[in-house]
Amino acid sequence: MIPNTIERAILINASRERVWSVLSEPAFLGRWFGNGEPVKIDLRPDGLLVFDHGVHGVIPARIQTVEPPRLLSWRWSQGAAGEEPDDSNATRVEFTLTEDDSTGGTWLTMVESGFAHLGLPTEDATDRHRANSQNWPGKLDQLRADCEQTAA
Repeated sequence: MIPNTIERAILINASRERVWSVLSEPAFLGRWFGNGEPVKIDLRPDGLLVFDHGVHGVIPARIQTVEPPRLLSWRWSQGAAGEEPDDSNATRVEFTLTEDDSTGGTWLTMVESGFAHLGLPTEDATDRHRANSQNWPGKLDQLRADCEQTAA
């Protein structure tokens, strides 16, 4: 059976607005999720988001939901580099930001889903889930560091 979902939650010592900026602005997004260069992003539903992942190539994504400063989601291909996301090759990545009243910080919850519905052989879809599961903690740690560094 192919695992379908990856979920991670982190507490960030920064306001929800600061986390939203790091999550959605081209320079920040390229630093914590790309190769360090600003990403190309049309921040609206069905807008194009393009990551340069260096050795993994250029990966296009389609924005799904934009509700500042609470919710951002996109769909991105799990196929070949440069492949546009569609119903048969893409997972959905959703970020939800919630204020933490006890600390004044922000809970960021990331959910990537859809691995079980990819049009890939079972072994390939399972490998994608495993690779993404291993990569998200480092990406989210970088996002947190960027938020907390710029919040000071």
